Amino acid sequence: MQPITILSIIIVYFGVLIAISRLVSNKDSGNDAFFKANKNSKWYLVAFGMIGTALSGVTFISVPGEVGSPNGEQFKYFQFVLGNAIGFILIAKVLLPLYYRLNLTSIYGYIEKRLGQYSYKTAAMIFLISRTIGSAFRLYLVVIVLQRYVFDAFGIPFWATVLISLLLIFAYTYKGGLKTIIITDTLQTFFIVSSVFFTIYFICDSLELSLPQAFETVKQSNYSKIFFFEDFITSRYHFIKQILGGIFVTIAMVGLDQDLMQKNLSCKNIGEAQKNMFTFTGIFVVINLFFLGVGALLYIYANKNGLSVPTVNGTPRTDLLFPEIAFHHLSLVPSVIFLLGLTAATFATTDSALTALTTSFCVDFLGMDKTENANKPNVVRTRHWVHISFSFLMFLVIIVFNAINDASVVSMIFRIASYTYGPLLGLYAFGLIMKKLTLRDKLTPLVCIASPFITLLLSMNSKLLFGNYVFDNELIIINGLITFILLLCISKKAEPNNFPATA
Repeated sequence: MQPITILSIIIVYFGVLIAISRLVSNKDSGNDAFFKANKNSKWYLVAFGMIGTALSGVTFISVPGEVGSPNGEQFKYFQFVLGNAIGFILIAKVLLPLYYRLNLTSIYGYIEKRLGQYSYKTAAMIFLISRTIGSAFRLYLVVIVLQRYVFDAFGIPFWATVLISLLLIFAYTYKGGLKTIIITDTLQTFFIVSSVFFTIYFICDSLELSLPQAFETVKQSNYSKIFFFEDFITSRYHFIKQILGGIFVTIAMVGLDQDLMQKNLSCKNIGEAQKNMFTFTGIFVVINLFFLGVGALLYIYANKNGLSVPTVNGTPRTDLLFPEIAFHHLSLVPSVIFLLGLTAATFATTDSALTALTTSFCVDFLGMDKTENANKPNVVRTRHWVHISFSFLMFLVIIVFNAINDASVVSMIFRIASYTYGPLLGLYAFGLIMKKLTLRDKLTPLVCIASPFITLLLSMNSKLLFGNYVFDNELIIINGLITFILLLCISKKAEPNNFPATA
C-alpha cells in the first residue's frame, strides 16, 4: 500500500471522529459532560469501548510480534491475561462499589477522605506522572511505525508527525471529553476487533488454510505453548509469576487509575458499572487470545514466504513484523484493515488518557468538582488550557524518548513508570485494611518516593539477593508491600469520628 493511500485513510478516519465530536459536544460541552458524561453512559457502550482503551497500539503490534520472539515467549502472555481477568473481577466487586458509594469524580477522592490532603495529592500526582509517561511511550512506539511506513515518504520530520497526531486527538476531545470518547471509542474498538478477525481470515487465505486447518496448524506449531511451569526461580514466564502479576498490575493500573475507572463511573449506577466490567472482561480475554493467534499465523506466513523479522539499526524488531507483512505482502484490503485497527488501538488509548489527565488535574488540584468552584467564570476555558498543556507535555515526553533513541533505556523508563503504581496499591491497601489507623499525612510523599527506588534496587539485585530469582510483573506486589510497610511506620491511631463510613 502506497504512503499516499495510508495518509488519505488516516485523514478520512479522523474526519469521522471530529464530526462525531462536534455532534456530541455541541449539545453539551460543560464540565459534567467532560468529566462524567453526565452519569448517563450506556453500560454496553462503555464495556465495548473500554476494549479500545485497554488494547493500545503497542498491544496491537507487540503481542503478535512476541509470539515468535527468540526468547521463546509463544502464548505465555495469555497467562498474564488470565491474571488480568481475575483482577477485573476484583475491581468490580471491591473498588467500584467503594467509588460509587462516595460518588467520586476522581477516584483519588477516596484517599482524601480516608488518609488526608497530602496523601490525596500524592496519589493524584502518581497517576499524572505514570499515565503521562506510559501513554507517551505507547504513542511513541506506534508513531515510529507511521513514520517508517508513511511520513518518511513525504519528508515530514518525526516531531511534526507527533504534533499532528496529538493535535488530531485534541481536536475531537477538548470539548466533549468523556461524553465524546464513550462514542468514539466504541467506533474505534469496532475497527480493532474487526481488524483482528479480518487479518486472521486474509492470512489463512494466503496460506490456503481453512479456519479449522489454521487452528490445527497453530496448535501443532512451535508458537502455541500457553502455560509455563518450568524453573520458577529464573524464568520470567512461570505461570505463578504471570498470574499474580496480571492480577495486581490490573488492580493497580486499572482499578487505581483514573483513566479506565472514569468510564466506569459514567454509568448510571453500580449495577450497570459491574455489568459493564464483567462483559468487558469476557471480551478482553477472547480478543487477546485472537491477537496471539494472529502472531502465530504471521510467523507461519513469514516462514513459508522466506521473510525475516524487520530490523532497526541492525537490531531485529518483532513488533514491526505485523506492519511489514500487512503493508508490503498482503493485498490492499487487509492493509487498510490493519491500518484502521492500528490507528484505532493507538488513539483510543491516547484520547482516553488525555481526558483522564485533564480530569484528574482539574478535579484533584483545581477543585472543579466542588460546588463553590463549579460556577466560577471561565472554568471551562481553564479546562481547555489544562487539556492543551497535557497534550504539549505528552509531545515533549515523546520527543525526549526519540532523542534517547536507545531501546534498553526507553524500556527502563517505561518500566520505572509502571513501578509508580506500586505506591497507589500500598495506599489503597492501607486505607481499606487498616481501618483503625490513619497516617502522618505530611510523610506520605516521602514513602511514595522511596518505595519505587527500593523496589528497583531489589529488582536489579534479585539474582544476588534471592538465589538467582528473576522478577517479572509480580514485582508490583513487592512495590505495593514495601509501600504498605513504610506507611505502617508513619501510621497513627485514628480518631473514631474520622473513620469514613464507606472505607
